[in-house]
Amino acid sequence: MDPCDSDGLEAARAQLVSYSARLLDDGLAVGSAGNISVRLGDLVAITPSGVGYAEMRPEDICLVTADGTEPDGAGPDGTEPDGAQTRETPSSETPMHLAIYAATKAGAVVHTHSPEVIALSAGRQELPAIHYAITGLGGPVRVAPYVRFGSDGLAAAAVEALDGRSAVILRNHGAVTYGRDMAQAYDRALLLEWLARTYRLALCYGEPAILSAAELDEVAAEARRRRYGERRTGREQGRP
Repeated sequence: MDPCDSDGLEAARAQLVSYSARLLDDGLAVGSAGNISVRLGDLVAITPSGVGYAEMRPEDICLVTADGTEPDGAGPDGTEPDGAQTRETPSSETPMHLAIYAATKAGAVVHTHSPEVIALSAGRQELPAIHYAITGLGGPVRVAPYVRFGSDGLAAAAVEALDGRSAVILRNHGAVTYGRDMAQAYDRALLLEWLARTYRLALCYGEPAILSAAELDEVAAEARRRRYGERRTGREQGRP
């Protein structure tokens, strides 16, 4: 892919700006906290460091290669080839995004600073199966140990806790979800926050009942059989 002249890149940049605004609207982040990215072949488009979501523009979105370097295409003065403006700096959590792409088949990654999961991370080792919808994240969500933001150690901790899951909670920090595309990754971030809130509310009534591994396996099997959550036409469902 040519990073400087691509319809796919333009669409990805616009999508990242749109979903960044949703982070604010949905209460999953404040200011410029958190970060999101999409995979574009051998490149990753990621939100910039220090740019508030409310002010972010498509041209602010950064591109990095698998090793974290910015691809060729900028002039020696740091401008795009047309000299339009100086490029922004990629998110400080770029190492974590790249580590997740390297370890999974993710097409998009969403890192939030959502309050329910941060609160849970301070007092629990995992988010248990309070509702069967957690099967959409692979099962109970682990809380990775605290490691400083932007570090290779945090990237490694996140990848380890993501084994067999599509979501991880970062202790005293936030959460990360991934999916085949941005829509799925973002929906999983919303689901994770909803599950954390539901668990907190359940604790208000005493010790909550938690679904067992066998019960979750049964749910996952039935969801696959029914293609649960997939939109199907009447013809696909056997209707005339």
